Amino acid sequence: MLREETKVIDIGGVKIGGTYPVAIQSMTNTKTEDVKATVEQILRLEAAGCEIIRCAVPTMEAAEALGEIKKQIHIPLVADIHFDYRLAIAAIENGADKIRINPGNIGAEDRVKAVVDKAKEYGVPIRVGVNSGSLEKPLLEKYGGVTAEAIVESALDKVHMIENMGYGNLVVSIKSSDVLMCIRAHELIAKQCPYPLHVGITESGTVYSGNVKSSVGLGIILHEGIGNTIRVSLTGDPAEEIRTAKLILKTLGLRKGGIEVVSCPTCGRTKIDLIGLANEVEKMVADIPLDIKVAVMGCVVNGPGEAREADIGIAGGIGEGLLIKKGEVIRKVKEEELLDTLRQELLNWKE
Repeated sequence: MLREETKVIDIGGVKIGGTYPVAIQSMTNTKTEDVKATVEQILRLEAAGCEIIRCAVPTMEAAEALGEIKKQIHIPLVADIHFDYRLAIAAIENGADKIRINPGNIGAEDRVKAVVDKAKEYGVPIRVGVNSGSLEKPLLEKYGGVTAEAIVESALDKVHMIENMGYGNLVVSIKSSDVLMCIRAHELIAKQCPYPLHVGITESGTVYSGNVKSSVGLGIILHEGIGNTIRVSLTGDPAEEIRTAKLILKTLGLRKGGIEVVSCPTCGRTKIDLIGLANEVEKMVADIPLDIKVAVMGCVVNGPGEAREADIGIAGGIGEGLLIKKGEVIRKVKEEELLDTLRQELLNWKE
């Protein structure tokens, strides 16, 4: 189903599915048992724009820490569980707003049912997660290895198992580090699954390679009308995941707000440190609540023309630069004053 047709699920007050916006999710990389460090990271991610946060729960101590963490944060808390069904039960009892399990590695069906019964008791959604690396041997044999079809069948088997236990408060995720396989799998499952889909390219890599893979994969999937929450999985600071997710959604027209910075790629006419200037502008505008486009151009020859579609921009020359609004040159300032001039214009912005 397209995202607008999926069932609506409430995760600790944040609703996903149906016509609700695609939500941005991330995962802490602190030890969940370390409440102070985990809370500090979550608050930083909240400030960056994270809307749902997931924590690993590998121990009973981690499960018990969720209650204290939850008291100090402001976004829904998801518990990530593998192998031990008792940790899932404890996480729910300690206030998790959603749990993420792969029923295939939880164990016997009665253990899965114990988790489902507890989730039903507390009204907590279950995210059924299947990764390409966790496929069952019979499916690998049936499909001759890891395929999109195998991933989808595995996920739907788990969904049907939980449905048969009388629970339909579900979110589904199917992930692969193979971008094209991941896209194909989502195209297949969207036709068969009524539940919201959490989308991500798993194990996508470092900030550089992970951003490229995630942008391609998530961009295509989301543009096809699939996906209700997303996570950009990066080997690095989780705050980078949020920045990229916001930009992907904004680029696709799925999210508004925030200043968009456009800048030219530099050429032989560039007479200023455009790379440094563009980076400084991007940092400067991060906290300014305007929904406009800002252009940073490298020369006064083509700058005004290239910036014509932006709301405001600057173009550098030799020791000086131009302030441009709607393609028209407003005034000339010294190079060292460009950044501050732009900032003052933005802080005093009027439509």
